[in-house]
Amino acid sequence: MVDSPLSSQVSQENNNGHENYRFALLSLTSLFFMWGFITCLNDILIPHLKSVFNLSYTQAMLVQFCFFGAYFIVSIPAGKIIKSIGYQRGIVLGLVIASIGCFTFYPAASQHSYPIFLLALFILASGITILQVSANPYVSLLGEAKTASSRLTMTQAFNSLGTTVAPFFGAFLILNSAADAMSIEASAESVQLPYVLLAGTLLLLAAVFSMIKLPKFETVKQDEAQNVVPESGSAWQYRHLVLGAVGIFVYVGAEVSIGSFLVSFFNDPDIAGLEESQAANYIAYYWGGAMIGRFVGAFVMQKIAAGKVLAFNAVIAISFILMAIFTSGAVAMWSILLVGLCNSIMFPTIFSLAINGLGQHTSQASGILCLAIVGGAILPLLQGVTADAVGVQNSFIFPALCYVFIVYYGLLGSKPSKSNLSDQ
Repeated sequence: MVDSPLSSQVSQENNNGHENYRFALLSLTSLFFMWGFITCLNDILIPHLKSVFNLSYTQAMLVQFCFFGAYFIVSIPAGKIIKSIGYQRGIVLGLVIASIGCFTFYPAASQHSYPIFLLALFILASGITILQVSANPYVSLLGEAKTASSRLTMTQAFNSLGTTVAPFFGAFLILNSAADAMSIEASAESVQLPYVLLAGTLLLLAAVFSMIKLPKFETVKQDEAQNVVPESGSAWQYRHLVLGAVGIFVYVGAEVSIGSFLVSFFNDPDIAGLEESQAANYIAYYWGGAMIGRFVGAFVMQKIAAGKVLAFNAVIAISFILMAIFTSGAVAMWSILLVGLCNSIMFPTIFSLAINGLGQHTSQASGILCLAIVGGAILPLLQGVTADAVGVQNSFIFPALCYVFIVYYGLLGSKPSKSNLSDQ
């Protein structure tokens, strides 16, 4: 068997020593932590901006619409940029653009302008999208192919750590400061210090990644790297992929929707009656549950089929949401938080089931699934419309319906049909 250019290069890097790979991997974990941290801050930002600008829930959900909409708009151009400039420069570019987005929060607060806040979020998310397009494949190349999943799982754990820590940071520096502010303008300006600190941190990381020596890999197409002739047809012909894209769409939408409404839900006197700064601290349990569940789920799926585990988790998530809707007090509060534990294995499981058996169409399929993350932009907005109509508590029926589809996908929709497999 003749080695491809990419595999020969990887082999040569391995022969030069694994220390360089370990250093690179440790460096990349900081990126996964940062974008998890920044993404979760949106859950703090939404109730804060809703209060400052006297927004409806629908208007407040434009935060997630602009943030996750960037994934849909920027993902494909980002892939082309990375192919042109390479992984390491792509990481630096993503960090610089994300820092510009964070700096834009300063004039947004000074001008007391919600549209400028939304622009800042779009710029920030564009930078994070470029980071993701650069860092995810780069991590998979830092070692043997058979251990790529374990490396990605490890770095994703740091992403979850970022989402767990962020609510405490946001509650302390944003919501506490806003509560002490003497005017609406001062309340709006409470976001300036946190996001300027984030901008400085991102620029520092950009400087570090521009100077450190990381292993270099050719950014070639997967088919070219493997010296194979592309098959005819398209990934769209696979029913389980198309349904998997819908699964990613509704899952990300449900996860983001629930996180976006937690502070408002806990602020309800019938639920917990917590001040926003206190309620924000509990968001850590939602995202922390997802982090813990990943490790438990990885073990369970060694014994039980992934589709069954996915369906089981979705059924339990629906049960917790219904309890949150039809009860009150601590029961409703902890029921909605426990949905985070159910979410833990859903994204990677749906992703892996959707690309199962696609052969040389896998790269195209991965791109389709990444575009489906736009569910995080659209579904929270729809729940916002629902919340304005029937209240926050009743609006959780919307994510519950999303999990119904995930039950179907785990049990039936994820199974490749004979007609699919015959195309390979």
